[in-house]
Amino acid sequence: MTPRAAIRRWRLPEGVDELLPPAARQLELMRRRVLDVFHAWGFEYVEPPVIEYLDSLLVGSGTDLDLQTLKAVDQRTGRLLGVRADMTSQAARIDAHSLPGDGVQRLCYAGPVVHANPAAALDTRVPYKAGAEIFGAASAAADAEVVALMLEVLRQGGVERPVLVLGHMGIFQALTASMSLSVEMEQALFSAVQSKSETDVRELLCDRPGAELVASLPALMGRRDVLDEARRTLAGAPAEAGRAIDALEALADMVVARVPGVTLRFDIAELAGYGYHNGPVFSAFQAERGSALARGGRYDGIGAAFGRARPATGFDVSLKALLAAEASASAGAVWVPWVAGDGDRRRDLQATLAGLRAAGDVVICALSADEAPPARCDRMISETGDGWTVQPLPANSQED
Repeated sequence: MTPRAAIRRWRLPEGVDELLPPAARQLELMRRRVLDVFHAWGFEYVEPPVIEYLDSLLVGSGTDLDLQTLKAVDQRTGRLLGVRADMTSQAARIDAHSLPGDGVQRLCYAGPVVHANPAAALDTRVPYKAGAEIFGAASAAADAEVVALMLEVLRQGGVERPVLVLGHMGIFQALTASMSLSVEMEQALFSAVQSKSETDVRELLCDRPGAELVASLPALMGRRDVLDEARRTLAGAPAEAGRAIDALEALADMVVARVPGVTLRFDIAELAGYGYHNGPVFSAFQAERGSALARGGRYDGIGAAFGRARPATGFDVSLKALLAAEASASAGAVWVPWVAGDGDRRRDLQATLAGLRAAGDVVICALSADEAPPARCDRMISETGDGWTVQPLPANSQED
């Protein structure tokens, strides 16, 4: 085998990463921590399949989800399969068919999704998502509950001062409802507003009535006073736009009551999701990071694709991003040099090691006399006159 052929065998696809020690364990611990928060808030865990028939995965009006979904032909049925790029549609399918009911349903999940293309140049194509969804509740209280839960998840993940950004899809929808846009034009306009390009918005809409109102959206962002600015700027817009601004302010008041001291911003051009959101939308950022750690919003009615339209709201969080945002470093470990023989000496050692592990320490035992301690070890077991004790590991004892 040539060296080049050998490289092709071990290289991963572009944008596909793997987690190695200690990050892999830290991700699993983060997953457990987040699921514990969901459980404490009354959300029931579901585990949707990684692949489904394509028409079950693609919901909503946008093409983003379609472009991000890897596809293959099912050799047993001939139908197209998709590898999930998002888990919200799977939760909606479960609510509609696997767990049907008339009352409010709270579901949560955690697992990898696969993107055909990274969301940004250096992003992974295999994000690990955890999320929570509420079905059957149309009130703003459900949106406030989801936002408060999202902020609690971030807090438990070590993000103490997230920045919460609120928007409302109803404003954009009200401004474009009467424009008779083609599907392609609406998607291009959606992307232009989402990327905050006033120039692109004007070029797309030209002299259409209401073009200037749509072009004003990207500049309407900031603190609470931007809502009054939005009301003035959009005074000539359809009444639905004003009602959406009022609903956004009411949601903000409910969130502040639930999470006092939250850092709150508004973005009237915040158009989250894969084209299925149709109400309040929200994102959470860490000041040191440019991309959102968590996103969500209301998506009433997408269950209609499964024969059961229901009010719905929810969010998901990238656990890999949350892990990267967590400031705490991994704890060290205790090294146990090779100990030969049996008897009381060995039994005393095993009892000491059991006590350390029960107390939460990581203990790594040598498997031979010439094995050196791994780099993560910062302490070691030593035998003294009083038995076995833990001491700092000499700096020259570790592997090069």
